[in-house]
Amino acid sequence: MIYLQLFLSFLKIGLFCFGGGYAMLSLIQDEVVDHHGWLTMQEFSDIVAVSQMTPGPIAINTATYVGYTSSGGNVLGSVMATMALIIPSVFMMVLVSRFIIKYRNNQTVQGIFRPIRPVVVGLIASAVLVMATPENFVDYRSYLLFSLAFLAAYFYKVHPILLMFLGGVAGFLMY
Repeated sequence: MIYLQLFLSFLKIGLFCFGGGYAMLSLIQDEVVDHHGWLTMQEFSDIVAVSQMTPGPIAINTATYVGYTSSGGNVLGSVMATMALIIPSVFMMVLVSRFIIKYRNNQTVQGIFRPIRPVVVGLIASAVLVMATPENFVDYRSYLLFSLAFLAAYFYKVHPILLMFLGGVAGFLMY
């Protein structure tokens, strides 16, 4: 039964979420923490941090972890959650790519996709709000690190990999 629940939950996330892994975080958190209780908020925050550091998309890494842990350490749970998450994207990309190649210069098609951009920005902002929890921001130093990293990326165009490395070093030294 857990395999079917995993499959349906991550299929729903894959079907209704656009904008990549960070845009999916709020939906994943709602499903795995709030709705099913497969993870605590602390575990969810930890896996998001680990998923950012490991190779691969954050949503797929999270789905794999949730599938594994919620099925009692069974790899089949990981496979079910991960496959359910990517099936809608693969299917839609095949359809959309054929359509876009055929009609890419059509003004109506360009007008249809234009309103999606602000929605994606809103989903990413929602992910930021989901991660702004007391587990992640323990004291003023956390806010200081976040602010410095944001300013360095936004105004000085510091490379994200360098920011992650420096943030890891600063976090290690400060905590």
